[in-house]
Amino acid sequence: MTESQTGQSTRRRYEIVEDVLRRNIAKGVLPSGLVLLEGPIADILQTSRAPVQRALQALEVEGLVQRFNGRGYLVGRPGVALEPNRTDIKTIGLEIPLHADEALQSRSSWEHIYNTVERDVAGCVVFGQYRIIEIELANHFKVSRTIVRDILTRLRERGLVRKNQSSHWIAGPLTAQTIKDHFVLRRMLEPQALQAGANEINREALTALFDRLVALEQREAHDYLADVEDIQARFIETCVLATPNGKLQELIRNNLLPMTATERLLSRLGLPGDPTLITELRLIVELLVRGAPRAAAAMLETHLDSAANRMIAQMKIVAIIPGPGETADYLTRVQE
Repeated sequence: MTESQTGQSTRRRYEIVEDVLRRNIAKGVLPSGLVLLEGPIADILQTSRAPVQRALQALEVEGLVQRFNGRGYLVGRPGVALEPNRTDIKTIGLEIPLHADEALQSRSSWEHIYNTVERDVAGCVVFGQYRIIEIELANHFKVSRTIVRDILTRLRERGLVRKNQSSHWIAGPLTAQTIKDHFVLRRMLEPQALQAGANEINREALTALFDRLVALEQREAHDYLADVEDIQARFIETCVLATPNGKLQELIRNNLLPMTATERLLSRLGLPGDPTLITELRLIVELLVRGAPRAAAAMLETHLDSAANRMIAQMKIVAIIPGPGETADYLTRVQE
């Protein structure tokens, strides 16, 4: 599949979402002033945030929604002063035509395959370099080569696979230098996003996050290490991705993908976590609660430096562990 064909596939999804939202605005199901957020809409339509983001941007160009001094968009034409209505869209009963629902369900199946491949790839790259064989991947999931190439292209866009000089799809190896490179980007992007979006942070979500971190600190480390992935995801979503800069959000999400997958794998291998991570996050959130975003951003930089060192130390342990006994049949180890 060519890059333009991949774009066509993405565009169809966003057009479906755009059409659903446009119809519901026209019918008054989505009233003027309603705050539209990417996450809840994506949950209802069972799709990712990217097509929802593009749909909302297109509707803004049409003049059906407007930006405001807060997260998301308001239903209503630009220039019209509206009081934000924060009713949960999930309680409104969005009308979704059958053809749109079927099309989105089809995309949901595609995304399930993508998520499985992403997990399989992440589970082996810390042990070396692997080749992904298109025909075996297609046979494994009983899908066409076109779908397989679409999935592999998406993985490449997110930095999880690449093509070598022989045009073979290659995953890994994930090295200490690779991790350092990702954390350099994190240090450049995330503190800036946190500071830029500080005024947009949902205060209720921030307070709830702070209370949870304080509660976790009071427990024994082995009791809460299983919660670390979720608490980090909530921190990123609440504090870092509050920035209204959509491009910055996308860069941060894509850069985090291989890091999150690696942390998940290291956890599954039984490597010990570090309870200081919870304290570091609690300090950042506490500074935001107290209205000190610049200090919070500086603390986030310190946290990212510590997180990079922790992950690299864990990678040194993995280096002496034998590779996975079993990998997906479409992954073939390549001698480096």
